[in-house]
Amino acid sequence: MWRTAVFRLNRKNIDSMSFESLGLAEPIARALADAKYTLPTPIQSQAIPPALQGRDLIGIAQTGTGKTAAFALPILNRLALNPLRVEAKAIRVLVLTPTRELAGQIVESFNTYGRHLRLRVRLAIGGVPIGKQVRSLAEGADILVATPGRLMDLQRSRAVRLDQVEVLVLDEADRMLDMGFIRDIESIVAALPKTRQTLFFSATMPPEIERLAAKMLREPVKVAVTPVASTAERVEQRVAHVDRGGKPGLLIEFLRKEPVDRALVFTRTKHGADRVVRTLEKAGIQTAAIHGNKSQGQRERVLSEFRKGKLHVLIATDIAARGIDVDGVSHVFNFDLPEVPETYVHRIGRTARAGRDGIAISLCSADELPLLDAIEKLIRVDITTVHGERPAKAAAKAAEPRGQQRSRGQQRSQGGQRPQGQQQAKSDNGGNGPGNGGGRRRHGERPRYDPPRFDPLQRDREGLAAVAFMRPTSRNGQE
Repeated sequence: MWRTAVFRLNRKNIDSMSFESLGLAEPIARALADAKYTLPTPIQSQAIPPALQGRDLIGIAQTGTGKTAAFALPILNRLALNPLRVEAKAIRVLVLTPTRELAGQIVESFNTYGRHLRLRVRLAIGGVPIGKQVRSLAEGADILVATPGRLMDLQRSRAVRLDQVEVLVLDEADRMLDMGFIRDIESIVAALPKTRQTLFFSATMPPEIERLAAKMLREPVKVAVTPVASTAERVEQRVAHVDRGGKPGLLIEFLRKEPVDRALVFTRTKHGADRVVRTLEKAGIQTAAIHGNKSQGQRERVLSEFRKGKLHVLIATDIAARGIDVDGVSHVFNFDLPEVPETYVHRIGRTARAGRDGIAISLCSADELPLLDAIEKLIRVDITTVHGERPAKAAAKAAEPRGQQRSRGQQRSQGGQRPQGQQQAKSDNGGNGPGNGGGRRRHGERPRYDPPRFDPLQRDREGLAAVAFMRPTSRNGQE
C-alpha cells in the first residue's frame, strides 16, 4: 500500500503561468523566446516546478502534450546552474525511451532549448553502427538519450559509465513494458547511483509500471493531464464495417474521397504494413511504411518526406509511430483495430493538433467487433458508422476463427496473457531484436495483461490535485 500526501496547485496560477515566471536560467529563457514559446502546456505547468526543486516525479501524459519539455527544461536548468567537467565515458543525465524516432526528437528538443548552452548531447540507438556512438561518448557527455537495447550494448563494451548519472528520465514507460524492456531497465537502473533525481513519464499506469516506479523513485510528486480515456475534442471519429478482405479496397476509396493532407494508417504487424503499401502503390497511391524491419536511414528519410508533405500517406505500426510528431496529420486510419483500447486513443491523437480539426476512420471486420466494443467502453462514445452495418455480437463471435476463440478462452483461464497479435519483435524499437515480425513469445517473457484504466487526478473548479507518493508501509503500519 502506498501512503499518499495530497497537495493542490491553484488553477488560476496554472492558467496564468508563463515560461518567464518559471525562473529558468537566462540562456534557456532566451532559447524559448527564440522559438516563440511563451505559455507552457498543462503537463509543463505542473511538472516543471517540482522538477526544478529536485523532486522525483511521475507524469501521466499522452503523446503530444509537451512532456518532452516538461523534463528537458528542468534538466537543462540544472546543468546550466551547475556546470561540471564530465569525465571520460561518463554522463550526467540519462534519458531512456522506447523508439529510435522518439529518441531523435528528444535530442532535437534538448538542442533547441539548450542552444545557448555549451552542452554535449549524445544519441545511442540501434539500427545504426555502434562505432560512431562509442567514439562520441569517449570524452563523456552531459546528456545521453538512448534506447535500452543499445545502451546495454554500450555497457557491455565498456563504452559508457553510469556511475555519475545525476538525473534519470524514463519516457513512455508503459510502451517499454509492452516491448519487454522492463528487465533491461531494471538492470540499467541497478548500475546508477542511488542518489539521483528520477523523472518517470507514462501514458498509462498498469500494475507492473507502478511496481517499477515504487522501486525507482523516492517520494515522487505525481501529476497527470488528459486521462487516457479522453480523445481530442476536435477529432471526428468514424467506423466502417467491412469484411477483412474488403479492407484494402475500402481504404483506397477513403483515401481518394477524403480531403487528405497527410494520413497515418495503422496496422497491427510489420508484414501487414508492407502488404498495405504494396496494395496502395498498385492503386497509384504513393505511400511508405515505417516499422522495425526498416533501417534507421530508411525511417528517417520516410519521416522527413512525411513532415515536408512530399509523402501524404504513411503506414505505421504502433511502436514505430511513437516517435512521429507531425502537426499536419489530417486523417488517421485504423486498418487493424488495436487489441489494447488505450492504443486507439494514442493513435487518433496524432491528428487534430495545433488547433486543427482531424478525422479518425476505423475499418472494423466482424472478428474485431469485441475490440470496437472495448474502445467505445473506454472512451464512452458510440463511434459513428459511415459504411456497412454493425453486425450483432453473436455474428461477430461466430465469424471468429475457432482457434482464435480457443486462444481467447485460454487467455482468460491463464490470467490474461498477451493476445497473439500483440507480440512484436524487440527490433521495432531500434534495439537488437531479430526483427522477423514473429508473434511468438520469447523464453522468459512475462505474460501480457490488459492495462487497467488510469483514473487521473480529480479536478475541480478551483484547483488541480497532485499526489506525492510516500514510502510504502508494511502491514503493521511501520515504514
